[in-house]
Amino acid sequence: MKQTIAEKILSEHSKKDVFAGDVCIADLDLIMAQDGTAPLAIKAFEKMGKKRVSHPQKVIFVIDHNSPSPSIGVSQLHQLMRNFVKKQGINFNDVGNGVCHIILPENGYVKPGNLIIGADSHTPTYGALNALAVGMGSTDIAAGLYTGKLWFRVPETIKIILKGELPQGVFAKDVALFLIGKLRADGANYKVIELKGKVIDSLSIEARFTLCNMMVEAGAKSAILEVDEKTEKWLKRHNVKNISPVFPDKDASYSQILEFNLSNLKPQIAKPHRVDNVVPISKMEGKKVDQAFLGTCTNGRLEDLRIAASILKNRKVHRNVRLIIVPGSREIFVNAVKEKLIETFIKAEAVVLPPGCGPCVGTHQGVPAEKEVVISTANRNFKGRMGNPNSFIYLASPATVAASAIKGKITNPSSLFSEK
Repeated sequence: MKQTIAEKILSEHSKKDVFAGDVCIADLDLIMAQDGTAPLAIKAFEKMGKKRVSHPQKVIFVIDHNSPSPSIGVSQLHQLMRNFVKKQGINFNDVGNGVCHIILPENGYVKPGNLIIGADSHTPTYGALNALAVGMGSTDIAAGLYTGKLWFRVPETIKIILKGELPQGVFAKDVALFLIGKLRADGANYKVIELKGKVIDSLSIEARFTLCNMMVEAGAKSAILEVDEKTEKWLKRHNVKNISPVFPDKDASYSQILEFNLSNLKPQIAKPHRVDNVVPISKMEGKKVDQAFLGTCTNGRLEDLRIAASILKNRKVHRNVRLIIVPGSREIFVNAVKEKLIETFIKAEAVVLPPGCGPCVGTHQGVPAEKEVVISTANRNFKGRMGNPNSFIYLASPATVAASAIKGKITNPSSLFSEK
């Protein structure tokens, strides 16, 4: 039988041929946990009774969700992580290094064909580099720490082919929201999404990360792309060598094959309080906003900051709007300084925060007030997501967020690009 990418990776890591619906025990290449999940994983691991992590070189902990710590309680959890890291000799990224899903690929931890588990639902981000990456609960992470393996039910795969050319003002985030709107929140439950086509070919690796990151919001177990020349160049720049790309067989079996031509796609908006509550921007233009947020594991990359800066340059944030910008990693922050993007943001009267998840989690920075409207580049707009269940979060691309911050209302970014 012919296999999908996911089936091939799980076959390789379980040392037997497996197909959708099979159960296998597979060796893991990388295990990740962040400060919202690692403390639970540590406690579960310790309850299992084993003293040492099986493969410390394959484990990385990241402090990003509450970075820097906003309270004594969180500081104690951070200390628990630091002590465990020192004891076990595992890899670690402390406060200020950035968001887990940005710094892991950036630091060369992710390779094509890898099987990765992470105690964070947006772990499938790494699929942009041809890895099968799956979000897990903290107890599953503890089991992975204990054995270096984990059991999987092999998921079915949906193939999505994206045709055409994206219009001006339309970006990967718009594509992601469009697809989620079509699939709905449960349309890909426990399935892997393989993405390909002319649109994928045209996207940068940074944009592909955005796309894979967001597929979780359609219920996907993971999302994965094929390796091309852009992937190889990106991996080379990040010192990843000896890669073994995995491609699907020509006659692989898919649960669905969907095709979309995106040549006429408009900027998209996800309305509160569901990510799949998606409409073209024309349906929401003119909606007053109180806060705008640019950042997160979805859109905190250098390319995203460049897009926003191109709109914000020589302009000011609207007097009734707070624009909060969070670089996704320390490296991105440094490069944004070098390129004078940070200067552009500050002159536009935005607020720049240290690398991390920032307002996305809703536990410390940028919590909105009652009934305030936020336009955000994050991946979720659930009720209470940013810390206030009585506020309203709209999701959009970095361009749309920047344009809306300037105008004080939801604005099609194409109009601002044409003004320059």
